[in-house]
Amino acid sequence: FLILDEPTNDLDLPTLSVLENFLVDFPGCLLIISHDRYFMDRIVDHLFVFEGEGNITDFPGNYASYREEKENNTLQTSETKKDPAPVSVENSTQQKKVGFKEKREFEVLTNELEKLNKEKEEITALLSTGNLVYPELEKISSRFDQVAQLINEKELRWLELSEIV
Repeated sequence: FLILDEPTNDLDLPTLSVLENFLVDFPGCLLIISHDRYFMDRIVDHLFVFEGEGNITDFPGNYASYREEKENNTLQTSETKKDPAPVSVENSTQQKKVGFKEKREFEVLTNELEKLNKEKEEITALLSTGNLVYPELEKISSRFDQVAQLINEKELRWLELSEIV
């Protein structure tokens, strides 16, 4: 029985992938507390959704299923209040446009993150040789900081997009 509280925080993509693969094959019970919706979609098959004000929803399924069910319930209640045709057409059109742009951005970010992580590994290997003179060491260290910062920024956006793509 494993209890994991925000296990994906501060993990790079390769480490996150290893963790996901391990947990998918884990033979025991998992209790995961997380805001990472993509991670939950891959790992969980049952949710306890804390909705605030003491309300907890028990839902069999992953987060994508829960969100779909919640949207269907929301749409049904809004259809009874308003004319259903204009609302449905407008929403589906907006979702397709936004979905394509976000999906494309997600793909680009995935590729950029792979390249940046590879560069970070190469820089780390170069730094660990111990054969660099000070000016080279300073230049490479500066680049390492830049790459690490870019990875952090792009991973945050990647995680945001992974929740909706």
